[in-house]
Amino acid sequence: MIRRRKKVRKMRGSRTHGYGQIGGHRSKGQRGGRGKTGGHKHHWVRTLKYQPNYFGKHGFTRYERIVTKHQTINVGQIDQNAEKLSTEKREKMLVIDLHKHGYTKVLGAGKITTPIIVKAETFSEKAKQKIEKAGGKTITPQK
Repeated sequence: MIRRRKKVRKMRGSRTHGYGQIGGHRSKGQRGGRGKTGGHKHHWVRTLKYQPNYFGKHGFTRYERIVTKHQTINVGQIDQNAEKLSTEKREKMLVIDLHKHGYTKVLGAGKITTPIIVKAETFSEKAKQKIEKAGGKTITPQK
């Protein structure tokens, strides 16, 4: 707490104690509006000082049809559900085609213990490393 003298003691004899008209600093009319009111009008100096980039456009938004939303699955989830997800067996390894299950991207969270062949549109770098370290392969379809 900051120790300071109260204005009452300091400004004895002053009718308004430095708050302008009588009633100044008393009612809600002194605060200049509710919430963020007046940022473009009477609080403009405060806006310039503390929020200089508040107004205006920043960056751009891409169209929804352009942005590809990936259905992701982690390496750990693949390892846990390898038996369910597998479509065939090749070279003593299970082959998992994630496109058939609705997934498009493989992410690298979790552990993988069995060597498996994974087919997907995209892989994160970590996912590729983990699959290949376990003795498996990653396959991306040619477009």
